[in-house]
Order: sequence, then C-alpha cells, then structure tokens
Amino acid sequence: MTRSHDMRALVLRHEGFAAPVTGAGYPALAAGVELARVPRPRAGPRQLLVRVALSPVNPSDLLYIAGAYGQPRARGTPAGFEGTGTVVAGGDAEAAPLVGRRVSFLASASGAWADFALTDLASCVPVADALRDEDAATLYVNPLTAMAMIDLAAQAGARAIVLTAAGSQLGRLMIPLARERGIAPIAIVRRPEAAPPLLALGATEVLASGASDYAARLAATLRTHAPRMLFDAVGDQGAADLFVAMPAHSRWICYGVLAAAGPQLSDMRAFVFAGKRIEGFWLSRWLRAVSAADRERALQATQQHFIDGAWHTQVAARVALADALQHVPALLGQPGKVLLEP
Repeated sequence: MTRSHDMRALVLRHEGFAAPVTGAGYPALAAGVELARVPRPRAGPRQLLVRVALSPVNPSDLLYIAGAYGQPRARGTPAGFEGTGTVVAGGDAEAAPLVGRRVSFLASASGAWADFALTDLASCVPVADALRDEDAATLYVNPLTAMAMIDLAAQAGARAIVLTAAGSQLGRLMIPLARERGIAPIAIVRRPEAAPPLLALGATEVLASGASDYAARLAATLRTHAPRMLFDAVGDQGAADLFVAMPAHSRWICYGVLAAAGPQLSDMRAFVFAGKRIEGFWLSRWLRAVSAADRERALQATQQHFIDGAWHTQVAARVALADALQHVPALLGQPGKVLLEP
C-alpha cells in the first residue's frame, strides 16, 4: 500500500567506493540504481524540502553511482546531485521565506533523482521567472565549474587555454565565457563534425583528435597561441601528450576522468626543467573554499548568462523518472543533457 509520505526515487544499490576504482567505466544504470518507494525526507534546521521538477544526469552522477567519485555511496539513498523545483517546506523560520519559490539546488541532504529532495540554504538559490526549467536544472554543476575555471585562467593572466571534451555542455559554457574575458579558447573534440557549433560559440580553433591532420594542426596552434592552461575532462594519454607539447610553465587542470585508464608520463623533464604542473579541480572543494558572497555573485551571473542567451542548455531528452532505467542508457552518448522529470 502506498503511503502519502512516501515518494519515488532512483536509489543507490551499493555502499562505499568500488574496489578497485578503475576510472570512469560506468556500469549499466540498473546495476547502480533501482526505482523504489522510500520515505519522503523532512526538512530540519536551515533545510528545505523541494518538489523536484527536473534533474540532469551528469558525468559526476554516473561516477558516484559507479563508486568512482570523491565521496562514498550510501545504499538506499536517492542519487542525483542537482536539480530545480519548488520549495514545499522549510525546517525553520530562516528557511520559511523560500517556501513556494522556484529554486535551483544541490541535493546536499537527499538526492535529486526523486519526487522530493532535501537541500540546505547554502546549496539553494531562487531563480528568475525568465530562466527556463532546463537551464535552472543545470545551474550549479557545470555553470559554476565554468565560472570558477575561467576565473583561474583570468587570474593567471592566460591569453589562451585548451579545453578537452569541448563539445560537452561544460565546454559549450566555457568557450563563450573565455571570449568574454579576452581569453582565446582552443577546443579539442573527437570528430570534425563537432567543430562548426563550437566555432559559432567563439572557439579560436577546434581540433579533432581523430582527424589525420590533428598532430600538424595541434603543433601549429600551440606555436601560434602558446596556451599555458589545459582544462581536461578526459585524463587519457592524448591529454598527457598534448600537455607535454605545451609551452614551459603550463598547468594541466584535471576536472574529469572520462577515460577508463589513466595516462603514462614517460619523461619528467617537463616538470623538473620547464616548470609545468598538474592540478585537480573539484567543484565541491571550490564551494567550500569560496565565500558566501562570491558564491552568490557567481550564481546570479550564471542565471544572467542563460537569460541573456549567452549560455544555453543543450537537451538530449526529458525522461520520466519511472522510465529512466529503460531509456537513459541509450541516450547518454547523444549530444546534450538527459533530464529526469519526476
């Protein structure tokens, strides 16, 4: 019998980390989550209960489900890191003013792949009426990562940057943002047909790693633009070889692990004599380090970029939560975000 305080959710089937963690080889979705009825969470102090309208399927979600993310899984809890919806309850007087508001949120206390999600005041922002639900659903993970990483480039005085997996939603946000800041974005994609949309967004060069002239074009581009920052979502041998070819004092900033196996670095002279370095970027760490005022400014800026049309969420499909296990796996390879709709 269904109880009124139950809800549907895609809950995790496993606990902790995968052993061993072997990169981003995602299992079948049904191996990591299952559709279940679970108790609806209740808002505590400084918490908000959100009726979810849309929630994206991000690579970070899939890494988490696979046990290869930076935090352990909790069996039986809903998956999904972010979404949009309407606040239906606040846990105290401080949270009460947001009841009835449409918000974007990080599911800091209960996953977003559910009818309802629990978040806290620091992980939730009211959104403007002009913001589409599709953009509101993806307001945190990719846009804030784009903002933070382009800020890193600007603070370093970068005149050019290289982006791998540049055809992704995050890449499509970073390209126009880099141009706004006077930074030339050099996009790396797998196939030549991905180039025209990225050039239209403002990419200075688009290089297809699968093309026969890739090595020659890459060498010429590095000579012309001398980029010293590589923002890499892949973490494969191709990224390592690209980094080795970049100028002295370059920085390789890894923010994703799409490759199933990591690269080999066979020559360490680039680090000893050329002053190169490898770093990691994790949005969760940035959110903890940045001030509340700076986080709020970044969130307002992301909304305005979508409202003004500078950014746009490319949508592959909207899928009912109940149909996710059946339909989402076949959609993950398509351009754009898959959005779950309770």
